[in-house]
Amino acid sequence: MLSVENVFKSIDKKEIIRGLSVNFEEGKITGLLGPNGAGKTTLIRMINQILSPDKGVISWQNKLMTPENLTTIGYLPEERGLYRNMSVLEHALFFGALKGMPQKNILHQLDTWLEKWGIQDWKNKNIGALSKGMAQKIQFLLTVLHQPTILILDEPFSGFDPVNIDLIRQELLRLKAEGNTIIISTHNMKSVEEICDKAVMINEGQKIAEETVINLQKAHKQDVFSVTFKGNMIAFANALWVGYEIVDKFDKGQDIFEVHLKTRRENTFNDLLQTLIAHVEIIAATELLPSMEKVFLAELQQKKKEE
Repeated sequence: MLSVENVFKSIDKKEIIRGLSVNFEEGKITGLLGPNGAGKTTLIRMINQILSPDKGVISWQNKLMTPENLTTIGYLPEERGLYRNMSVLEHALFFGALKGMPQKNILHQLDTWLEKWGIQDWKNKNIGALSKGMAQKIQFLLTVLHQPTILILDEPFSGFDPVNIDLIRQELLRLKAEGNTIIISTHNMKSVEEICDKAVMINEGQKIAEETVINLQKAHKQDVFSVTFKGNMIAFANALWVGYEIVDKFDKGQDIFEVHLKTRRENTFNDLLQTLIAHVEIIAATELLPSMEKVFLAELQQKKKEE
């Protein structure tokens, strides 16, 4: 486990991180969330030992992190750092050497990744000859080339098209299954919902929440359900009577509708289904959980009230 314990950090006499404690678990993907200036980048830099805490400790496997741990970290910064006049191969040799990899291992890992993605012909191309999306893929490849056990990614999906977003997502899920510790710092709340097991929310250098994504969503749910059915919309609405409030509705065509409902009084999801089943053909029904963006805003508001 990667542990941050009661860490403080000031820069130019301004306190950026204030008593922050958080754990990043092995075999989990953790979303690090917060507005600009919350302290996310400063925290990442301390884990990478670019900065040192003023107080508190950062440890890995119950031992204080040292420069030797840097060879186990793969870091993808938001500001991509590739050289336009260097080839993909030259980058791999350079970055691999920085992580202490023998040249034989560098070449093997590079060829494995290029073959896996079907981009072997990129090997000797300069970065300047690649599109932004292609360069992003090479940056990710270089981040994982040395097979790190801790992976820190700052806005990893930025600049990718949907196909490559899915490609990187699948690679992260594979690395997670292999037991790696993965941290994603992002403003893209949708990607957190889709891929992260846990979310750590910080604001003004302090933690405001640390919990699994599903538990955070359940904590802020508002008893809103989605029902897709085939039948008559008027019959559907009449069946609900006063126990439910229609929040939104969508006509899918061919007498198929999707309706979002909010329960009133003590009605449950089962009550809703029993109410409808005699009047329409239910195709799908599920509880709608709030987006992580709404969860973050709710947690932030709650924290401010407590202060």
